[in-house]
Amino acid sequence: MPRIDETRPFIPVRVAILTMSDTRTPKEDASGNALSEMIREAGHEVADRSLVKDDIAMIRAKVEGWIADPTIDVVITTGGTGFTGRDVTPEAVRPLFEKEIDGFSTVFHMISYQKIETSTIQSRACGGVSRGTYIFCLPGSPGACKDAWNGILKWQLDNRHRPCNFVEIMPRLEEHRGRGG
Repeated sequence: MPRIDETRPFIPVRVAILTMSDTRTPKEDASGNALSEMIREAGHEVADRSLVKDDIAMIRAKVEGWIADPTIDVVITTGGTGFTGRDVTPEAVRPLFEKEIDGFSTVFHMISYQKIETSTIQSRACGGVSRGTYIFCLPGSPGACKDAWNGILKWQLDNRHRPCNFVEIMPRLEEHRGRGG
């Protein structure tokens, strides 16, 4: 059970959401809508939101733009993490990672296994850090997005979570460039 230290003040983060789809419109984006709602309910800000086709160059360009934006702390993508021909999100995003958060994928699959059992192997969900920005690539189903948010990200993006969380180390992510705390 996650522990929240209520004596610490909450620090909201700014999150950008990118949905990959060749077929959905922004209005039909159930996963992006679910993520937006959960992010806001947790007290964070949806800094930007976009939908692009399943295209490596388009995905990479959008994520790179958000990484370069100092007002965005976290990028969450949804869709394109399977292994059909059009599923290219990991190929687009992983080369941007300076460090991969291997445990994100592991814990995501542990949570997912409890609900969909061995079908979880069909996801290439991943997470990493690039230039001080956290990036998480989630499957395109609202259920998978809810699992990732409620089981991992809700807690790790809350600076009050104990014993540790992603927010408290944000100032140190860029220390190798002489920019960290």
